[in-house]
Amino acid sequence: MNSNIQSIFDKENETIQMNFVPKMDIEQTNLNQIIPENLQRKDLPIPNVTEIEIVRHFINLSNKNYGVDTGIYPLGSCTMKYNPKINETIAKLSDFINIHPLQEENQGCLELLYHTSELLGEITGMDGFTLQPAAGAHGELVGLLIIKKFFENKRIKKQKIIIPDSAHGTNPASAKMAGFSIIELTSNEFGEVPLDQLEFALKEGDVAGIMLTNPNTLGIFDRQIKEITRLVHQYGGLCYYDGANLNPMLGICRPRDMGFDIVHLNLHKTFSTPHGGGGPGSGPIGVIEELIPYLPKPCLFSSEKGIMCNNNNDLSIGRIKAFWGNFGVIIRAYAYILALGAEGLKKVGEIAVLNANYLRVLLKEKYNLPFNRICQHEFILSDQGIPNEITTEDIAKRILDYGIYAPTIYFPLIVPGAMMIEPTETESKHSLDNFIEVMNKIYEEARTQPELLKEAPHNMPIKRLDAVTAARKPILHD
Repeated sequence: MNSNIQSIFDKENETIQMNFVPKMDIEQTNLNQIIPENLQRKDLPIPNVTEIEIVRHFINLSNKNYGVDTGIYPLGSCTMKYNPKINETIAKLSDFINIHPLQEENQGCLELLYHTSELLGEITGMDGFTLQPAAGAHGELVGLLIIKKFFENKRIKKQKIIIPDSAHGTNPASAKMAGFSIIELTSNEFGEVPLDQLEFALKEGDVAGIMLTNPNTLGIFDRQIKEITRLVHQYGGLCYYDGANLNPMLGICRPRDMGFDIVHLNLHKTFSTPHGGGGPGSGPIGVIEELIPYLPKPCLFSSEKGIMCNNNNDLSIGRIKAFWGNFGVIIRAYAYILALGAEGLKKVGEIAVLNANYLRVLLKEKYNLPFNRICQHEFILSDQGIPNEITTEDIAKRILDYGIYAPTIYFPLIVPGAMMIEPTETESKHSLDNFIEVMNKIYEEARTQPELLKEAPHNMPIKRLDAVTAARKPILHD
């Protein structure tokens, strides 16, 4: 590994002391009781540079970052779309960020939360919502705890959850955390759930339900979805909808209409919060009427006195976060939904599908397309048939040289050498054409100059890492 990023300490001026920190003049007699001696800093290393050098250093570092505001971010399964800046401004209004959640003058905030729940109910078809979950996987756990509590309350023993192999990786983890064991279904040749396998699994008798992503991580809408949910209900199970891929469904198809009982949404993917970097997120859960009593408490309700909190519900799974959730994320979602309206949300879904299929059709001329059918928001290519034993990793590293962020690679695991591409609805035709041009150039390089790809990236501050060593022996600190 080599790097051309200079440390700020490499720019020090040896002759003039530019920065200094005076010694503390307060005696710390009990310091050793507060901080163990081996963790106490003996000196404070501060680079001896001018203010302008510091500013330039960190501005130059920031310019090396890549984000959706920099260019196309085709990270499949993540919906890395542009988020309107007006929503950032609204979320930072002083009356929002300075209010205490429990003070009396917060009816406006409570109304916003309540109305957001109503809007999400209209979008998904669900009867009740909680905005507590802090992220998608958190929402999954809440949904599964609701399923568990539902059957426990009915004194019915059900210990298994069915999850297709095309699901998001968090699905089996969430089910396991909720105390269920997993039955995995293998996708058929169309990338869909095989009904014969599904019914065979359901006949085991102790299946609590199914977790399903539709469209799934292959970008495929399961055409048998109504039959799938009918079968699960026939055998006494509940149907959980992973809403992480809801973006192409907006205004087109609602989870409730597909037959689902529970849904989680990723507000930080579909509804206008910048996604990535570990947060913040929001994973609201919506349920049908029968499951509303099991939602986390306290829950909001409308009364003559305004929006109130109800904490008196014995069937609830309990509190899993503050009732206001990640409020700033919810504000952004509320502003986004109101700004677009029903027709605007439908347009989002339509263009997301159009953009993905535009790329799919033009890229399959050179790249292998494992599932050659109309996709939804994303699609999968693979490195099968690429000349000179070029791999998906080689292609991804070379993409970086062209100033574009690489797609998701090697996921889903059911497609060897997978590249998952999701352009989202916010990319223009010009942006998509540029991506296609880069991908086609890389294919030609694989055919004529394979070493260019095998040694890529060439133009990045850090060259190719030893991925195996980085994964098994990571250096997490200096």
